[in-house]
Amino acid sequence: MLEFLLGRDQNLPRCSSLSLPPISSFSACVLKSSSIGADIEDVGEVIQPITNHHSSRDQAIFVFGAEARFYRTCLIQHTLISSGYRCCFRQGDPGDIFYHGDATPDEDGTVNFNNAEQTSQVGWITYSKKVPIWSHKTGKASDFSTSFSFKIDARNLSADGHGICFFLAPMGAQLPAYSVGGFLNLFTRKNNYSSSFPLVHVEFDTFNNPGWDPNDVGSHVGINNNSLVSSNYTSWNASSHSQDICHAKISYDSVTKNLSVTWAYELTATSDPKESSSLSYIIDLAKVLPSDVMFGFIAAAGTNTEEHRLLSWELSSSLDSDKADSRIGLVIGVSASGFVFLTFMVITTVVVWSRKQRKKKERDIENMISINKDLEREAGPRKFSYKDLVSATNRFSSHRKLGEGGFGAVYEGNLKEINTMVAVKKLSGDSRQGKNEFLNEVKIISKLRHRNLVQLIGWCNEKNEFLLIYELVPNGSLNSHLFGKRPNLLSWDIRYKIGLGLASALLYLHEEWDQCVLHRDIKASNIMLDSEFNVKLGDFGLARLMNHELGSHTTGLAGTFGYMAPEYVMKGSASKESDIYSFGIVLLEIVTGRKSLERTQEDNSDTESDDEKSLVEKVWELYGKQELITSCVDDKLGEDFDKKEAECLLVLGLWCAHPDKNSRPSIKQGIQVMNFESPLPDLPLKRPVAMYYISTTTSSSSPSVNSNGVSVTFSGIEYGR
Repeated sequence: MLEFLLGRDQNLPRCSSLSLPPISSFSACVLKSSSIGADIEDVGEVIQPITNHHSSRDQAIFVFGAEARFYRTCLIQHTLISSGYRCCFRQGDPGDIFYHGDATPDEDGTVNFNNAEQTSQVGWITYSKKVPIWSHKTGKASDFSTSFSFKIDARNLSADGHGICFFLAPMGAQLPAYSVGGFLNLFTRKNNYSSSFPLVHVEFDTFNNPGWDPNDVGSHVGINNNSLVSSNYTSWNASSHSQDICHAKISYDSVTKNLSVTWAYELTATSDPKESSSLSYIIDLAKVLPSDVMFGFIAAAGTNTEEHRLLSWELSSSLDSDKADSRIGLVIGVSASGFVFLTFMVITTVVVWSRKQRKKKERDIENMISINKDLEREAGPRKFSYKDLVSATNRFSSHRKLGEGGFGAVYEGNLKEINTMVAVKKLSGDSRQGKNEFLNEVKIISKLRHRNLVQLIGWCNEKNEFLLIYELVPNGSLNSHLFGKRPNLLSWDIRYKIGLGLASALLYLHEEWDQCVLHRDIKASNIMLDSEFNVKLGDFGLARLMNHELGSHTTGLAGTFGYMAPEYVMKGSASKESDIYSFGIVLLEIVTGRKSLERTQEDNSDTESDDEKSLVEKVWELYGKQELITSCVDDKLGEDFDKKEAECLLVLGLWCAHPDKNSRPSIKQGIQVMNFESPLPDLPLKRPVAMYYISTTTSSSSPSVNSNGVSVTFSGIEYGR
């Protein structure tokens, strides 16, 4: 068995009357482990565990506060091998605990559920990963155990608040809003004090609500099955323990179906050493809850103020214990000579690996300093701390995620410091964007000021993370409205407005700013819409600057296939005309409600089916048949659109997507057409074929041209989405 230091600091007293839960093969741990032996000398400093030769499973700990350490162990010929992990969970660090409502992590490492100076406060935390309590495949239920320490400070000793509870609920369950006080944000009057989803909770209730709490006791501990009314309860003298630390343990025995809770207070000068209590209730959790649940804590105060703090939390489950035992049995068979060799290899590997990690860490620090110096010289967007962004996004909660792409995820956040809702773009560690693209996006967009461009508010580069902070555009992307899982019907007026707004943004980038900005990734998912559906063009990670007099800029191939001009695909030379091509494709998507590319597997014949054609090919074919209006406009619009404007956008889209770059209009010409200041062009009834010279030394993996048009073989490019 392993013994661990829990709590806020090394001086935190420990409750001897409560044993740790049985060590299990399933570990749910919010702690991030740092490098194994990052400094090999540090291994000797690790807190030594108390070992038991018959214990071979992993123990997982939730620690709020100062540094803690744990070991993973394996049993070889009854000899213990330990590899140290240095772990710490502090305020501002990313972790697997989600904070909701008024719950916040405090600087001392504890979790504060509510502001004790205010009434009607409720806060709750949940562990982000699902915890299995029974198996669909085998039907086998899980034993689980959770130990935690908490403290309640009753500011008004004559009238308590409502207490704290531990709960199990289905993953993703949405707790009802505005159900504070005795409802603990779990129930409402509308459902007769029952939950709208399966729910089991253990409550440490400091206030007696006549509507549902027991009549024969005041404050109490109760076990509740999908109801505010406790299925079993016992009296609890909470009022005499304001600010005292309470240690509790909740266990479930899957064989006896017994859910039990025990608790005891730490010994103080005025406390009773015999005071502790327990409660149990028979319940088959497999019949009440789904196989995977979320675990969490919630605390509330109504008209009376009360402060609730969680000091430590430990959780274990035994669902996979059989698999763990079988693995242990195999390891026991290793010979003594094998053990010596394995020990030598482990030590050698750790030493070599730690040296590499140290050098990598030094390089990362140098890179970080260089990046910060480059960015701090730029005017405009400000630097934000990683701690502020963690707090603003609720630790980058999945519930706050707005979307995810090849470069990383975007989260909604609330920056309380500037009282602004923002979109935080967190670049993935393995993103192709990396340092150069991160710097590029900040440097370019920070200098641009236009009503149709997304505003960059700030940036962050800490903990080897790259983050960009933008204004929050509430209506999301054009892509989500046209092609999302639940696409919204955009009226024709809004669609035409979007086309004009995008053209205005492109005019500014190409003609009106000091230098010409080539966006290189104009597509529906990079076109954001504000509350009034005004266009906000974003994502300048691939953008490049060039002088206005230059015709093109060789950049290397990057972008999204389906929006890229053929000459750009062939030669890797970006230009104003290649941006115009992308603009034309977006115009066609706006009118038709169809994607630039829609790949299907239905037709395996040698002949090209209509489904295999790109959007521009389909529209051009209908243009030649003079069926633009009858066959191209989005069916969802019905007859509710302006035919003249629809024809304008379709023909202009084809003109901009002309295979020959020299035949495309400038953005100024395009705007004149959209404003009906210039006539529509007369395009060929059949889409022209682009011809490019390809060197005879080109490898088989390079682009090629055939009589049917441009055929491209490539890698590393996104498809239209």
